[in-house]
Amino acid sequence: MNSPSQMEIFVEVVRQEGFTAAARELNVSKSHVSKQVDRLEEYLGVRLLHRTTRQVAPTEEGELFFERAQRILTDIEDAERAVSRLQSSPTGTLRITAPMTFGLLYLNGILCDFLKEYPGLDADIHFTDQHVDLVGSGLDLGVRIGELKDSSLIARRLATVRMVTVASPDYLERQGLPSHPTELSEHHCLRYSYQVSGTTWQYRNDAGDEVSVKVEGRVVANNGRALAEAACAGLGVYFAPDFIVADNIRSGELTQILTDWSSRTLTLSAVYPHRRFLPRKVRLFVDFLADHFADGPDWKI
Repeated sequence: MNSPSQMEIFVEVVRQEGFTAAARELNVSKSHVSKQVDRLEEYLGVRLLHRTTRQVAPTEEGELFFERAQRILTDIEDAERAVSRLQSSPTGTLRITAPMTFGLLYLNGILCDFLKEYPGLDADIHFTDQHVDLVGSGLDLGVRIGELKDSSLIARRLATVRMVTVASPDYLERQGLPSHPTELSEHHCLRYSYQVSGTTWQYRNDAGDEVSVKVEGRVVANNGRALAEAACAGLGVYFAPDFIVADNIRSGELTQILTDWSSRTLTLSAVYPHRRFLPRKVRLFVDFLADHFADGPDWKI
């Protein structure tokens, strides 16, 4: 328990009409009460209390200070109770950012289930494939795929994302099935404009051989789902995160190729600015996400 402030001590002395009773109520010594009131009077430059051997009563200035101080202390108590209620029963707005395609395909459904479980919460969702500054944008947390650019963020790993190479059966029938990554230079390749590696796709095999292939194609887009649809339409080869094309592979719309070659795996993480005093609404949602992916991602092929 924190020690009572000088203001709290003065208010209690007036309420109890004495130093001894105030000390007993605050669970401190009488000398401590007297000393703190003296220091408060010295700081304010006025006498707040009339002291006699039988009675302690506020001066005119003391009456004025007592009235104002009571209101201030009441406001502080109200504020503390309001914050405590937020921590015990989350209310307010949860502000989230996530990649566009992942957000629409997976996060949105998880968030809806979460909001049903906590009806006191609202959600403000910002779906974008561009990097967003959580702190500068006033966001509570973000879902990120890949390397974290801001090392000051706290990250909790949720799942693994693999890069796979796919094309439609129609495209492969027309253009041929590449047996080695270097053959992709002869194909129409669908490129993601925010990809760090740009027009270069990187592969390695079990033997440890590494290949970098510079690719070209007719379609460039800043959204993964748009590229998946272009691939399904037979417009080219797509180097894609598995969560985007898993359903298309299962349905037969897309065929996974170059399966003897893999690319680096990416990490799906929940990130937030601070671990200390983390709002309960954020902690609950991060735990909810982690529980959802505990048995492996929904898109596992």
